[in-house]
Amino acid sequence: MIKVKLVGATGYGGVGLIELLLRHPEIEVSTLIAANDTGKPISHFYPHLQGFCDMMVYAADAPEADADADVVVYSTPDGIGMQLAPEEVKKGRKVLDYSGDFRFNSVELYKEYATRLGLPPTHKSPELLKQAVYGLTELHRDKIAEANIVGNPGCYAVACILGLAPAAQAGMIENGKIICDGKTGISGGGKKPKPGFHYPEAYDNTYAYRLTGHQHVMEVERELSLLAGCEIQTTFTPQVVPMSRGIMATLYGTLAANATQKKVLAAYKAFYADKPFIRVSDAPSSTSHVRGSNFVNITVACDERTGTLRIISHIDNLIKGQAGSALQNLNIMFGLDEMAGLQLPGAHP
Repeated sequence: MIKVKLVGATGYGGVGLIELLLRHPEIEVSTLIAANDTGKPISHFYPHLQGFCDMMVYAADAPEADADADVVVYSTPDGIGMQLAPEEVKKGRKVLDYSGDFRFNSVELYKEYATRLGLPPTHKSPELLKQAVYGLTELHRDKIAEANIVGNPGCYAVACILGLAPAAQAGMIENGKIICDGKTGISGGGKKPKPGFHYPEAYDNTYAYRLTGHQHVMEVERELSLLAGCEIQTTFTPQVVPMSRGIMATLYGTLAANATQKKVLAAYKAFYADKPFIRVSDAPSSTSHVRGSNFVNITVACDERTGTLRIISHIDNLIKGQAGSALQNLNIMFGLDEMAGLQLPGAHP
């Protein structure tokens, strides 16, 4: 069995990976590490795991924290993985990080990313950046298969990039200008309550936030520009809606000359023909159709009357936007079936 050391085990991203690995035939959790909620079994903090995973959660400095592992997964905030990864790499372990620590291959790009979040601009492990691979499996499967360090994509970035990738590659977006309208559930703010992301503020309420300088814009523009072979710029409006989990990204651009609904739909189906977690249709979808799953539902609904490319992308922000993408990448990194542990329809309603 491939052994995973999970750092940040008691957050939503950590427990999400535990849930998925309980079903995995070839990967298992060997060690659970957390900054808080330690010294007790994970099932004490998440009772639904009782009888399924009762492993002890250790502090990072506990002797048990350095148990044998093949890969270390950091389900941690920005700034943690970059400090701890070098030592793990020296021990011959692969690394996968949920945060933005390894999404970029240069100190300059990381500095811009960190500045957008108000974080210290200096990367603590610049020597590892050139080794890192951006972990959007559908676009970088071959590189991920050879990687020792993978930076998981941001949840909004997953929905937006996968929603627009075929159109960008096929040159179906006129003038390189895109509008991304993103709506996320409250769990996108993480486990710890924050102003605007806890029940009294979020119930029966919808609002936009971080209207300029959102960190995920960097990922979206970089990946789409690479596919298009020219600069792509996005206007991104992130919004919080009163639901627990899920993202709906509605994506707009000007249709290129001769691009029609039929041609766009055909291009999307061809682009994703060998991508098992992408479902393309011209029928409406919803967050409930992907809840609890690693699937991406993409609706192609161009408005030919106004010449507008319109794509609607649905994901579960905690699975395809986080733990599911992580497991998909782990499967690829270790030469396993990409869908192992992820062949789940989700839950409805």
